[in-house]
Amino acid sequence: MTGPVPTILPVATGRVTAAVFWRALRRHPVLAWTSVATATAASGAAVVVPILLGRLVDLVVAGGTVRSLLLISAWILAAGLVAAVLTGVSRWLVTEWGTRACADLREQVLDHALRMDPARLEAVGSGDVASRVTEDVEQVTDSVQLAAGVFTSLVTVVITFAGFATLDWRIAAAFLVVFPVYVLSLRRFVPRAARLYAAERQAAAVRTQSLLTTFTGARTVHAYGMQEPQGRRVEEASRGAVVARLRAVRGFLWFANMMNYAEAIGLTAVLLTGFLLVRGEVSTVGDVTAAALLFHRLFGPLGMLLISFNDVQSAGAALARLVGIAGLDVPAARVVDPAGSRAPAGVVASSVSHRYPDGPTVLHDVSIEIAPGESLAIVGESGAGKTTLAAILGGVFPATGGKVWLGDLPIDDLHPDELRRLVGVVTQEVHVFAGTLADDLRLAAPHADDAQLHAALALVGADTWVAALPDGLQTVVGDGEHHLTPSQAQQVALARIALLDPPIVVLDEATAEAGSAGARQLELASAALVRGRTAIVVAHRLTQAQACDRIAVMAHGRIVELGSPEELVAAGGTYATLWSAWHR
Repeated sequence: MTGPVPTILPVATGRVTAAVFWRALRRHPVLAWTSVATATAASGAAVVVPILLGRLVDLVVAGGTVRSLLLISAWILAAGLVAAVLTGVSRWLVTEWGTRACADLREQVLDHALRMDPARLEAVGSGDVASRVTEDVEQVTDSVQLAAGVFTSLVTVVITFAGFATLDWRIAAAFLVVFPVYVLSLRRFVPRAARLYAAERQAAAVRTQSLLTTFTGARTVHAYGMQEPQGRRVEEASRGAVVARLRAVRGFLWFANMMNYAEAIGLTAVLLTGFLLVRGEVSTVGDVTAAALLFHRLFGPLGMLLISFNDVQSAGAALARLVGIAGLDVPAARVVDPAGSRAPAGVVASSVSHRYPDGPTVLHDVSIEIAPGESLAIVGESGAGKTTLAAILGGVFPATGGKVWLGDLPIDDLHPDELRRLVGVVTQEVHVFAGTLADDLRLAAPHADDAQLHAALALVGADTWVAALPDGLQTVVGDGEHHLTPSQAQQVALARIALLDPPIVVLDEATAEAGSAGARQLELASAALVRGRTAIVVAHRLTQAQACDRIAVMAHGRIVELGSPEELVAAGGTYATLWSAWHR
């Protein structure tokens, strides 16, 4: 029995999905009109071929001249050649059109995912987001070629119907017997397929979440001997994805069989009607031949349109999940003046409280004022609320109660781009992105030159080991490339903040992962970074707290002591006890 389905991000409705994708297509008008014109011309040339073949049959029956037979044969060859060339060109144009629209949508989705509220991202889990920007994007992109085929098939069907109009209307009417079969099949298949493929994408998201948590927590799994139960969880999630996929496939196979029945019924009706009309001498053998060839030519396009409902439903489900992210209400990007004021700004918290979703209150009525240029260390036992308070003061997520001001600006009124320009945050969980070290550093300052990069590295004490890298700043780092130690990775994170040069910095246990060997080096780097700035430091080591102007001691979500290091040691309270134990 499966566990509860995790909270997921919204999925767009069919109408919203179509509207968003249509807007993406309309951004490329030249490609759009060229694609339509070329596909129409290709289908028109292709329809001419069976009609001319019908005329050729009538000419043979009537005993036409060799010259007339050769002339009409030449026209058939020319029309076939033009149709082949234009079909290839139109497929290429439609594919280019769809690929560019998908690229625009992918960039929009990624932008929204990166700007998503961190609290919401934490609530839904990384698996749902990861499956959308990887598996779903891949499925939609792979469907571009399918979309090109569907588009050209749709044009072909319309032009072929026009070709039927040039023949006997009774033969065209006989062809219409296929539509009741198509309509009944679609009415049963489409709603059911939408549910099946939405369930399949949801099951894939659950499987991705299970795999991600297993890989990221591999050390914990091995440490507690949880390989077997965790393997069962992954197997259960994978089995759910497979079952959902098989249900969708079974629905498609039924629909495909119905399409084959419809084609057999239609061709039989056309040939039977044609036979009766020819026997009654109200139509010609050439018209019946042309009608049969036109109908036979519709097998491919109609089959493409109808059978592709299987892939269209699957791609539509993936697209709806992407549009669900693209439609999230996230702040738009804003250009921030890089030469803006960098003078230290104060931080004020008034009656701040916080409660995580479905959890207890972790901060209770916290009020504190940090003067411009002052450094405040936050210490306390694990679970005291240190990281939560630092995250709220740094604008990582909003408090559920109370107010925070950065300088004279309420933090809730700041645009995210302005907030990140004003406050730099470094945690113990840093990430080294794949690419050159220079590119990694320039994430914070895209226009920084090499001299500025070296200056930032020197500030945090990383210049020596960077100079010893095989290619210096151009050394490729990240997964599978040159490995950086935890201490070096933390220094890179500190150097990014130095390049960003914000007036306020928040360091959340930024030396915790360094170990004894690198801790002192990181403490010196942190001290250099906070110099001249307003700083909030969640101190893993009390030596780091001692270097700050004031210290706030937290317990059970409250500040229980506040003062300078000297004052707190002299007071003989909680901090004095901690300092004494640490000093010994």
